[in-house]
Amino acid sequence: MKKIILSLFLGTATLVGCKSETEQKPDLNISLAQWSLHKSFFGNALNGDWAAFGRLLKENPDSLLQGKLHPDDFPKIAAGYGVNTIELVNTFYFSKAKDMAYWEGFKKKCDDAGVKVGLIMCDALGDLGNADSVERQKAVENHYDWVKIAKYLGAATIRVNAAGTGTAEEVAKNAADGLKKLGEFAAKEGINVVVENHGGYSSDGSWLAGVMKTVNMENVGTLPDFGNFCIERGPDGCLKEYDRYKGIAELMPYAKGVSAKTHVFGKDGNESEMDYARIMKIVTDAGFKGNIGIEFEGTELSEDEGIKATKALIEKLLK
Repeated sequence: MKKIILSLFLGTATLVGCKSETEQKPDLNISLAQWSLHKSFFGNALNGDWAAFGRLLKENPDSLLQGKLHPDDFPKIAAGYGVNTIELVNTFYFSKAKDMAYWEGFKKKCDDAGVKVGLIMCDALGDLGNADSVERQKAVENHYDWVKIAKYLGAATIRVNAAGTGTAEEVAKNAADGLKKLGEFAAKEGINVVVENHGGYSSDGSWLAGVMKTVNMENVGTLPDFGNFCIERGPDGCLKEYDRYKGIAELMPYAKGVSAKTHVFGKDGNESEMDYARIMKIVTDAGFKGNIGIEFEGTELSEDEGIKATKALIEKLLK
């Protein structure tokens, strides 16, 4: 597999790229987000009882790994899709936050598979926009281990959430404070901190762009997700949704990666719920250079089929 993964150092971004039979733009690289295989890793642990899931994540996280695949093997799995950059999710490794011996072995698996870690997505570590300054600082410090792991693995970035309670203005102020403090720690380690539009206020593109303006740090930016623009959810789905195209355009000036979310594909191979050609034009018009992360979350295709369909669509649009 290593023989078919070609290394290409790309322009000023010095990113390692991946070329397939379909030629890509030279300053963009397709990566694979681990969440694309979350059903295959968690299996029956994803039974809809998120309170129980969250409790077990804190008490016995390894017990949640009930799927047919194991996160330990993700480097080899990703290489099988012809990508050379992976995006990890910390909830698959929640018991390993302080286990550097584990990460030494994981790094060897990456090297053996010919892949590198691009970023680590961090969840369930507390609210960086918590109204309580003590709890907010705890959330900041809860991310420190993952910053260190990212540095050890050679990743450039961790992805965090700008969550909290209160008015939009209150959460924006508190989130900016938490992000600045985490950004200062991460900067000492040479690591970027990026915020994804991930529900609540963060799915409002103008709100998150405003937080970025307030933080105003070189190593703090965004990870625009093409699909996460639901601001308010109800029992039957999204009650309030932000315009995805406007939101992506607002977040791209701060982007240090993008998350190519997909759900449904038509017979023509295009994503049925969004105009991917329009989205990719927004991304490239912004002058973005970096990783485009495959993140399939659909139900009509298997995870394997969805990953392949997403990769094929991105490659087609980057020709």
